[in-house]
Amino acid sequence: MAILMSLTGLLLGAAGDQPAIDPSSLRGKVLCGYQGWFRCPGDPAGQGWRHWSRESGRITVETLTFDLWPDTSELTPEERYPAPGFTTPEGKPATLFSSANRRTIDRHFDWMRDYGIDGVWLQRFLVNCGDPSFDAVLEHVRSAAARTGRIYAIAYDLTGYPTPQATQALAADWSRLVDALHVTADDRYLHHQGRPVVMVWGFFPDRFDAALAHRLIDVFGTEPRRSVTLVGGVPWWWRTVDDPEWVRAFRRFDVLSPWNVGNVVIDDGRKQAATATWQADQDEALRHGIALMPVIYPGFSWTNLMGESAADQAIPRLGGQFFWRQFVTAAELGIGMAYVAMFDEVDEGTAIFKVTNSPPRPGRFATYEGLPPDTYLRLTGAGSRLLRGERRDRAMPRLEPAGDAGPTSSE
Repeated sequence: MAILMSLTGLLLGAAGDQPAIDPSSLRGKVLCGYQGWFRCPGDPAGQGWRHWSRESGRITVETLTFDLWPDTSELTPEERYPAPGFTTPEGKPATLFSSANRRTIDRHFDWMRDYGIDGVWLQRFLVNCGDPSFDAVLEHVRSAAARTGRIYAIAYDLTGYPTPQATQALAADWSRLVDALHVTADDRYLHHQGRPVVMVWGFFPDRFDAALAHRLIDVFGTEPRRSVTLVGGVPWWWRTVDDPEWVRAFRRFDVLSPWNVGNVVIDDGRKQAATATWQADQDEALRHGIALMPVIYPGFSWTNLMGESAADQAIPRLGGQFFWRQFVTAAELGIGMAYVAMFDEVDEGTAIFKVTNSPPRPGRFATYEGLPPDTYLRLTGAGSRLLRGERRDRAMPRLEPAGDAGPTSSE
């Protein structure tokens, strides 16, 4: 499998007008979190309406768990799964997609290539590691990355896993991915400083104690002979934690990625992403030989997931300005990498892929505020160029409808 992936990447990685992305370094890279957890009745996984609905057997206004309805207009009939009871404004049956469908993952990676997005952090929740459908998603991502010249890396998420067993589960799954599936031998698997990159997200002191944090880090070896470049997903307030063992744990990572979704300030009466700590974060990280990878997100909404009482927690996108300002801040600080949260996360309204502005009825959904469905794909591509110094203009691009000519923006 590894040899096949390598050859495919070499032969087809530069498909289209975009060159293959260099997989040898995190520097200059902007990768998107990729959940890959959506399932539909009739797909290869056979798990019903997973992550679309609270109930696998039905989808209704009362069971919805997502706030953004994806734009399925480009999908082939084989990729569209009817959502009973929901109709488009034109009166047609509404459809959703499944991450278990290889064609749809191929399409998502085509979009990444076409809009100049480097690749993904493939989310791998420990609670799902025994589910074969997530291994299938991994294989689809591997082949799509090889075909399109994108890059990927594994991002473990500790959320929801019984903590006493977390270390063993993490070690067993990573060993299987490396030794049996040979993912790190892929031509498209991300490396940094000569080592494969892996992220482990969820090092929050209010979730488990520092002793477990150290054991989880030790799964990947001890410095300086660690076999991977280890990225830690930590809280945005990581520098203010006073527990000495947590202080030490945070400084054992090779790269720190403070989770910033939901962290806002009020500026001129509007919510904006809080980025004032990024300079101090970078300074402290550099003092310990650690790189900083900030989280950049486009907005937030999870009313259908959490209930009507969560409506006031929504973070408006402000026509793209909320998203773009974070790229500008990172560029001004000389931060050469970023994690975009997320490519396909419609549950919490942070998706950057194509979303419809005319969602089906009934129900209440957020939209891209009338902007083209590909707006945030374009902004992510432009923001990536800004961080790399390939774009000098820090004003948000004036985005034109793509039309038949493909993705465009006025620079």
